[in-house]
Amino acid sequence: MSDHWRFSIWNMVRYLVWLIGQVISGALLVARRTLTPGTFAQPSIVSFPLRGATDLEVTWMASSITITPGTLVVGTAHGTDTEPVTVFVHSVFDGDRDSVRDGLRDMEDRLLRMTRGSGWEDRLEVRVEPEEGRRP
Repeated sequence: MSDHWRFSIWNMVRYLVWLIGQVISGALLVARRTLTPGTFAQPSIVSFPLRGATDLEVTWMASSITITPGTLVVGTAHGTDTEPVTVFVHSVFDGDRDSVRDGLRDMEDRLLRMTRGSGWEDRLEVRVEPEEGRRP
């Protein structure tokens, strides 16, 4: 297997604990917004190019997004040799697309640390540049 595959049980435990916290936090946010009179949702849909390249990384990322209350993967675009796999994410409560992307980037960083080991950023073979005018 290639050098970038360094699965870490410790980082998996850390990721799962963090993800459980995100699920609980998201569930509390949904409950609070449901019970509070006024504006319920501020929906947005964002495209998010993934740095994860393997089927496991893409599937785990999409699943992690979808099990987090308030977010849902509504579609994917297959990657090519020059373009990464892209997921399209619907966020119910965050109309600020940059904020949604920041949260997704944090999730992906944690996921890649689990599948590739600590320091995976230094070993990243292909760096995907964001589209012009768009933050990573």
